[in-house]
Amino acid sequence: MILSASGWRKVFAESGNEEDSTIEIGDENSALVAIAANTYIDYIIKKTGMEQPVIVMGIDTRPTGPAIADVMMRVFAQRNIPVQYIGITAAPEIMAYSKTQSGFVYISASHNPIGHNGIKFGLGDGGVLPADEAALLADDFRVRCASEDAYENAVRMVLSANSEDTDWLYAECMAYKKAATTEYHKFAREVIANTKSFVQQNSMFSQIRQKAKASEIGIVVDMNGSARSLSIDKSFFEECGISYYSINDSPGQIVHGIIPEPENLVHCATEMEKLHAEGHSEVILGYMPDCDGDRGNIVYWNEKTGKAEVLKAQEVFALSVLAELSFCAYMHTLLGSSEQKLAVAVNGPTSMRINEIAQAFGAKVYHAEVGEANVVNLARALRSNGYTVRILGEGSNGGTIVHPAAVRDPLNTVFAIIKLLMLRDQVMPDGRICKGMFRQWCEASGNEYHDDFTIPDILATLPAYTTTGVSEQRACLKIQTKNNSDLKKRFQPRFEASWKKNLPVFQKKYGIFSYEVISTNGIKETTDLKDFSLSANGGLKILFKDESGNPIAFIWMRGSGTEPIFRVLCDVKGDNPKLEKLLLEWETLMLLHADKDD
Repeated sequence: MILSASGWRKVFAESGNEEDSTIEIGDENSALVAIAANTYIDYIIKKTGMEQPVIVMGIDTRPTGPAIADVMMRVFAQRNIPVQYIGITAAPEIMAYSKTQSGFVYISASHNPIGHNGIKFGLGDGGVLPADEAALLADDFRVRCASEDAYENAVRMVLSANSEDTDWLYAECMAYKKAATTEYHKFAREVIANTKSFVQQNSMFSQIRQKAKASEIGIVVDMNGSARSLSIDKSFFEECGISYYSINDSPGQIVHGIIPEPENLVHCATEMEKLHAEGHSEVILGYMPDCDGDRGNIVYWNEKTGKAEVLKAQEVFALSVLAELSFCAYMHTLLGSSEQKLAVAVNGPTSMRINEIAQAFGAKVYHAEVGEANVVNLARALRSNGYTVRILGEGSNGGTIVHPAAVRDPLNTVFAIIKLLMLRDQVMPDGRICKGMFRQWCEASGNEYHDDFTIPDILATLPAYTTTGVSEQRACLKIQTKNNSDLKKRFQPRFEASWKKNLPVFQKKYGIFSYEVISTNGIKETTDLKDFSLSANGGLKILFKDESGNPIAFIWMRGSGTEPIFRVLCDVKGDNPKLEKLLLEWETLMLLHADKDD
């Protein structure tokens, strides 16, 4: 079982086959779940100081979810802990609702294959536990599992639960689910509009609705049976005047791969082209969420090619950052507010194109280790130091988090783009002209602006970079070395020797003259690292610079915290797939040789 800040995950299918769609988890997995529930109960009682903290619990649409939930509910009932079970729910939904209670337990394995499942834990702040708190919980869990009578105690706890209590939890599910969707709807409005004021929210959404109806904008969603199929998406878009179409929208109707990367977004693109062939030319955007509904990468209609096209994850995040920093500039002009000290929090393998976008708006970019909890905690630390961090996330997977949310949400990603399209120049009552969001970006970045812009026009203004896709086979290595520090220690002399040997070629052919080594561990970024092994289980980046010392490429590595793989990635300035391929293959070859060293 992998225990990380992003969640605890394993293959829960009783057979042990990660592609098995069985609903059975078996006795040993049931015992693990019972111990996990009991561990969390003791943790939250101590953390909140409450004898009976109220816990919200939900599941995504994986087949093993109900079995895991049933075991956990029995343990909660046996310990007399109040539970609000909301059944199938998207991650952003349960986390928004959890802000009204003491904490949450969410049963999901995000984008992992269908036989996997897992557990996310949180308090009442709308996000998963911070890495340091998650580590304490995991350590306690390991100790309990190592006890000689761990299995017997777990079985006893489950069997001694009052069945009438658990039956009542199921009976109340629909009422709590309704309360959760209501809270999520309210919170989504606040996040997208960046204000708690209903008057200001209504003003912005009314403007979007009027322009969306006049422009006849539509969206298509490939739910792929995800938890979002029972969330607010349809009603939210339609109340904003945006026509809504969906496929595979029955919960549990998982008909293809779960991860929302290009290889699975093609189904949404195909449906968009079908809708256009049927006369629905208003459909210009589409998305596909993962199983828990917190990620949703983008498909768009390219009127220049007459086809639906898939955006890569790094492009999705870059577009979101462009949009939300533009929104900050737009709202500053609209409200006449004081200047803000802007920052963007991202993970280590996020493309450097974000730095160029941020620089145009005077924002700084800070890096954390891979993991949603790390990026969220970095953003919180930056806010405590006076920064405004409107947008944060993990560019490597396209996951966009928009403050005050503390979790990725495809609604926020899509509405970042919709705001960019809809919020245009307007004349203020005092005669001032409030420049629209895209105009704000064009003027800040030196791009030419014209009023009849569309999505392809916006994409054409993104800084050009070539980046390895996180789900590509070449980005996922099978490494035998269990200790990441040892692997990186053996990698270092190979890299340094190869660098020295190939430097003349790098300089002459690719303009690479120097490098800097950077590590990310939790929310700490260490620059000019001399000992690669000190990056430990965190991310290790080698940043390549040109003759003037400007960054032009990087290679990156880190052992996954949620899957048994070692991830690598390369990012190169410009449209340069040849150099990206060369650097990634160079990194991979050295890592594989280091893995064989003894």
